[in-house]
Amino acid sequence: MVAPPTASGLTPEFADVTRDESSLRRFLHGLPGVDQVGVEQRAAGLGTRSIKKASKLWAIDTAISMVDLTTLEGADTVGKVRSLCAKARRPDPDRPEVPKAAAVCVYPDLVETAVRALAGSGVGVASVATAFPSGRSSMRVKIADTELAVAAGASEVDMVIDRGAFLSGRYGQVFDEIATIKHACGDAHLKVILETGELATYDNVRRASWLGLLAGGDFIKTSTGKVSPAATLPVTHVMLQAVRDWHDSTGELRGVKPAGGIRTTKDAIRYLVAVHEVAGPEWLSPELFRFGASSLLNDLLMQRRTQLDGHYSGPDYVTVD
Repeated sequence: MVAPPTASGLTPEFADVTRDESSLRRFLHGLPGVDQVGVEQRAAGLGTRSIKKASKLWAIDTAISMVDLTTLEGADTVGKVRSLCAKARRPDPDRPEVPKAAAVCVYPDLVETAVRALAGSGVGVASVATAFPSGRSSMRVKIADTELAVAAGASEVDMVIDRGAFLSGRYGQVFDEIATIKHACGDAHLKVILETGELATYDNVRRASWLGLLAGGDFIKTSTGKVSPAATLPVTHVMLQAVRDWHDSTGELRGVKPAGGIRTTKDAIRYLVAVHEVAGPEWLSPELFRFGASSLLNDLLMQRRTQLDGHYSGPDYVTVD
């Protein structure tokens, strides 16, 4: 295993955990099991919380500021990325007070286009890497993929873990890959995609979350958006618990990004309630929580207009991606 990443406040216990494969395995399998019924009931209960008008407007603006506008299709073009960047800079052209999106996420070869389009805006540029979405390639290719994105100006990198290695119990291999990609990121933030829809159990989600944190991930992310199910509230609860417990143990704040399947304002508010109640209010910030979505933004903008104007605004009033 490669040397573990240094972290302020990292306890000797965690330093020992990453010493070798057997120590890592003992730690991950020693984590408390997830109460499936309990986590699903709590997620359902928090999802019924009502939000009053003033708070709802705040929640909508907060959610807008957390959106990573994403286009990850084989047919992506320079023009499509530029259009997405313009929307990220000014989501509602008629309402300049609307917050800008957190970032635009593209493939590595389109990072330079996004960087130019977003220059001076404060909107981040994220790039998927490490043979996204499958993660099936050599480390040499994965490193090169990451270095290409960073050299083009990406401020954030979204990597995918090797789910086959994880599910086979080769935790040291997964740890090494994350730590190596973190090093290749340089100053760029690393989001570690767990692809929770392929992990089968909440216990595996908890183990994968801790593995991503131990190896140096700045964020842990649910999904690529290419596998169903993608993000779910119960899975996000488990991941929020992991970053909360990490903070309690080390003093460090790490983020969570649910991605895929979050399409409505009602969905987004449910996630924000979970963030507040499970992790804490500190995480209600784009520095620590993101939505991996694009269609979500349109609904947020329409619902925002409804809150302010008193009537529903149809899709013709916002750009359609």
